[in-house]
Amino acid sequence: MASSHNNNETPPNHVEIPIHHPNEEDDDTINYFQRAQWLRAAMLGANDGLVTVTSLMIGIGAVRQDIRAMILAGFAGLVAGACSMAIGEFVSVYTQRDIELAQMKREREANNNNNNNTKEFEEDDDEKDRLPNPVQAAAASALAFSGGAVVPLVGAVFIRDYRVRMAVVAALASLALLVFGGVGAVIGKTSVRRSCVRVLIGGWMAMAITYGLTKLIGFTGL
Repeated sequence: MASSHNNNETPPNHVEIPIHHPNEEDDDTINYFQRAQWLRAAMLGANDGLVTVTSLMIGIGAVRQDIRAMILAGFAGLVAGACSMAIGEFVSVYTQRDIELAQMKREREANNNNNNNTKEFEEDDDEKDRLPNPVQAAAASALAFSGGAVVPLVGAVFIRDYRVRMAVVAALASLALLVFGGVGAVIGKTSVRRSCVRVLIGGWMAMAITYGLTKLIGFTGL
């Protein structure tokens, strides 16, 4: 019995090495809120580009069967939308950056009598480096919008038949909407089906409204 007891004792020099299991813990420690910030911006830009340009091309197709008019309208929508997204994002992020810098300055002035001024300046520099970059945000928004907008253009540019072209543009846009919704749901750990249905219905509504109103205006001869 004594021998058995001694064999079960832990040696004095024994060191236990903790084993990290990434599949068990990493998923629980991921900050999905931070991930959602860049995901939201990317998905919003791509979805805006896709729906805007597709609706614009379908709207033009409602009153004109000319492929040249549809492609030119789509390309103009891509350029205008990308510029609008970039400028809007630049102004928004720059304003946010100015507000945060002003707040940091007020906090530094309030603590200017502190003995750890050098340490505070170093911390301020670190915080400034972590602030969002307006140029990068603008470029990312423009690229995301362009990535979504190019889908209907690629689908329409090689198809001469009017009805086939309209069907292909709508089908490609619907497929891309499902992809965007699914990717966003998977990365954000939400319901894939719900996200896909929501994005798809929203895109269809935009296309249908644009087509219907443009067709109505075309009939009135305005």
